Amino acid sequence: MPIELSGWGRFPVVQATPFVLKDSRSLSDKITRQFRGVAYAMGRSYGDSALASEVILTSDYDHFLDFDATRGLLRVQAGVTLKAMLDVIVPKGWFLPVTPGTQFVTFGGAIASDIHGKNHHKEGSFCDHVTWYRLMLPNGDIVRCSPTENVDLFRATNGGMGLTGVILDGELRLKPIQSAFIEMLTIKAKDLDEILALFDDYVGYTYSVAWIDTLARGKNVGRSVLMLGEHGAEGSLSLPEPKEKSLPIDFPDFVLNPLSVGLFNALYYHKNFRKQTRSRVPYRPFFYPLDAILRWNKMYGKRGFTQYQFVIPKSERESLKKILEEIAKAKLASFLAVLKLFGKENENWLSFPKEGYTLALDFPMRDGTLDLLKRLDKLVLDAGGRLYLTKDAQMSKETFRAGYPNWERFVELRRSIGADKVFASLQSERLGL
Repeated sequence: MPIELSGWGRFPVVQATPFVLKDSRSLSDKITRQFRGVAYAMGRSYGDSALASEVILTSDYDHFLDFDATRGLLRVQAGVTLKAMLDVIVPKGWFLPVTPGTQFVTFGGAIASDIHGKNHHKEGSFCDHVTWYRLMLPNGDIVRCSPTENVDLFRATNGGMGLTGVILDGELRLKPIQSAFIEMLTIKAKDLDEILALFDDYVGYTYSVAWIDTLARGKNVGRSVLMLGEHGAEGSLSLPEPKEKSLPIDFPDFVLNPLSVGLFNALYYHKNFRKQTRSRVPYRPFFYPLDAILRWNKMYGKRGFTQYQFVIPKSERESLKKILEEIAKAKLASFLAVLKLFGKENENWLSFPKEGYTLALDFPMRDGTLDLLKRLDKLVLDAGGRLYLTKDAQMSKETFRAGYPNWERFVELRRSIGADKVFASLQSERLGL
């Protein structure tokens, strides 16, 4: 029986026929018998990259297979979440090599999106730390992929949005830590020039991220709060489980407006009177501040929202300023705006990060939202940038192809293994994949 599904942005919404992944044999039977769809796990990709008329639900395929606590190697099935991993590895003195802004992402989903975090400039993307995984192909065969085995398939699947096969299980190389706490330095920046200079000045920090006020205009364009972090050298490895809250209802559309968001932004920017503040915080509020509020996506109302994330080269500072000015002029009330620094891109064909600045923004779905995104698309492409497939719900085929030069190799590989006949999403159809 069909179920209603959406990404985290709750836009768009589809009716999908589900298949629950329990074992590889039944999965092989399913995908070799006129299946056409895509894997769906926690639903944390924002747009339509994991939506189709048929979906493979992978979140129950969630067993731990092996943990070498001496060498820091973790082997899990695709449906294991980052949170479940952290609950096991942190008390043993290990941490995820790369993590996004939510821990409610699965191992398989992290590979399919080749997720990145606050440390990309130092430690790259998630798949740079995956030693191998097993992938079920469209014909039901299972192959092992790694930097030395089935290399083209490995490079296509990393960041390939689930369009080459179904990830079953694999191994992740962890990073050692001595504490579950983060030593955090917070610095206020008065404008865009200052925040970009601060990223350069503090490039030696492992973790860096800036909240940016997208409603600031004039001389205040780009005013920000930079948050830097390092794993603590001392302190407990065990932390109590935080108390989580949940939004019980959808906010009415009028709650998020330029006035309310402008007030929030002003309060957030000025909450610290000092230029710099040092603190020691548990890892969860540093990496996953929004996870403390379950279903926080309801604050955008029933019409949902879209997250828009792009990367442009470091040389395009003026373009970044133009983009921020365009956003401020539109007054579409994005208060979740995050600026990060990316290091060099990897060899994966559809991975999003490349050297430069990346900005992620949430926009409520309102009249004018999609028109704004089209204007931003042009500015991003003119600056030599690209958009993040995991956040996308509206990108055109032309915008995608301009941003991802390896798209033809990806399409050809899909055809060569028959994946174009079996694995598809609303996004892949829209982008001509």
